[in-house]
Amino acid sequence: MDDEFRTLTERVRASLTSQQETAAHASLLALVRQGTPAAREQLARILVAPEQPLWARETAAFVLGSAGDRRAFETLVLLLNYREPARCATAARVLARLGDPRTARAAAALATNPLRTAYSLHPIRLLVELRAPESVPALVAALERQLAARDRHWVIARACVEGLGAIGDERAIPALKAAGEHIRLSAAAAAALARISVGGSLDPDAAAPPAPRSGRAGTGRAGVR
Repeated sequence: MDDEFRTLTERVRASLTSQQETAAHASLLALVRQGTPAAREQLARILVAPEQPLWARETAAFVLGSAGDRRAFETLVLLLNYREPARCATAARVLARLGDPRTARAAAALATNPLRTAYSLHPIRLLVELRAPESVPALVAALERQLAARDRHWVIARACVEGLGAIGDERAIPALKAAGEHIRLSAAAAAALARISVGGSLDPDAAAPPAPRSGRAGTGRAGVR
């Protein structure tokens, strides 16, 4: 956690634009270093106090979440689907170790929200790491939506394919076979199906997806808009 917190601190410090913000950040770090119950209570108040900058909420949520304090959950979920990938990645790591039973359900909702597809990479990766009951249905739903879309987010589709292969659940086989029909996903889909065939009862001969279509690929992308 020390290296992660150092990275977070450096990222936040680089974003500060005034001496007032720099001083406020230094005060927050001094509070974090105290490590007392009273200090944690002050950090928890930052999460809900009005007019707090996002960097202060993120820092407080990181510290509390890493300590297993579930008061950080709502802020971490907000950051998990944020427009800045670095914040999403940090929130995902903290949520994974927080152990809150609401995490998988929240990640599934974010991963399958059609209005937030461009920001769903880290919720998808979190679902794969959690291996929760919600993981496979959400990943399949997200993948099927991408396969049916005209303007596909290929990075998101690939993350679903690779995640389903890593989990190795046979319920993913139909969606993975469908993904294999697309040239940009065919190799990843074949690898995912092969992993399932090794771990389950799938006939290895059935693991190969159909020949990929060579038609014009979609133009969607999964970057931050």
